[in-house]
Amino acid sequence: MKKQAELTNLDKIYWPKEGITKGDMLEYYSKVAPYILPYLKNRPLSLFRSPNGIEEKGFFHKDAGDDAPKWVKTKEIYSESTDKMVNYLVCNDLESLLYIGNLGCIEMNPWNSTISKIDHPDYIVMDIDPSDKNTFDDVVDVALVIKDILDETGMDGYCKTSGASGIHVYIPFNKKYTYDESRGFAEVLATIVHDRMPKLTTLERSLSKRKKNQIYIDYLQNRIGQTLASAYSVRPKPGATVSAPLEWNEVKHGLRPSDFTIQNMPGRLEEKGDLFKGVLGKGINISKIIEKLEVVTSA
Repeated sequence: MKKQAELTNLDKIYWPKEGITKGDMLEYYSKVAPYILPYLKNRPLSLFRSPNGIEEKGFFHKDAGDDAPKWVKTKEIYSESTDKMVNYLVCNDLESLLYIGNLGCIEMNPWNSTISKIDHPDYIVMDIDPSDKNTFDDVVDVALVIKDILDETGMDGYCKTSGASGIHVYIPFNKKYTYDESRGFAEVLATIVHDRMPKLTTLERSLSKRKKNQIYIDYLQNRIGQTLASAYSVRPKPGATVSAPLEWNEVKHGLRPSDFTIQNMPGRLEEKGDLFKGVLGKGINISKIIEKLEVVTSA
């Protein structure tokens, strides 16, 4: 079966202030496909579509619908929230990536697990989510406390900008544990971070109950069906920013999400390669790490 995505309205302006078009975005995805596809492959996608550009309200799109080409992979999964089966798009190749982008899907939001083992995520995510009152330096400070905990326990962790206002720290699990086990472990880590930074951070999900200058450590992103922008995904934000994997020595005051865009990310990838590939590597042993955390927190 011939795979070919029909690309339309390439001159449509998606970022009016910068003059960046839909075609520019699709060209970016074509260039970075070898880097982004490993983090999309065999994962259900929640697509955030902005077919009229970033200045108009976008919408989430989960069901592939009847118009999807036969060559685009899909997977039916039961949704508790809607009490029905959802036929998710799955992006396994360049043609599928371009098809999805042509729908006006600026950002790619994959599940933490693949369709082969849907209840066992490949990693957990510590989502550092600031309030409007926080600076990005505050976000960096929280990420560095997470890095301290990683170092103290011997865990590998990989960091990226969200492409918006936050930072995501990923810890490989390699499908060893269920979502419930993963979420519980993420909650333990989030609690330790909060104990070390009680004034700056919060575990309170409700916006109305949070203090206005607190950073939310969102461990609930580790529930089944929750999604975040993939590494190398474009975001519908000013400047056409990209969710950018980082070296830990880059995580310091002065770092800004606006440093990474569709214009400079291809060059950065040529220079540094894929800084995120360890996310899909060997997973941690939760039992052993919990023992180490008990020592660290009691010291």
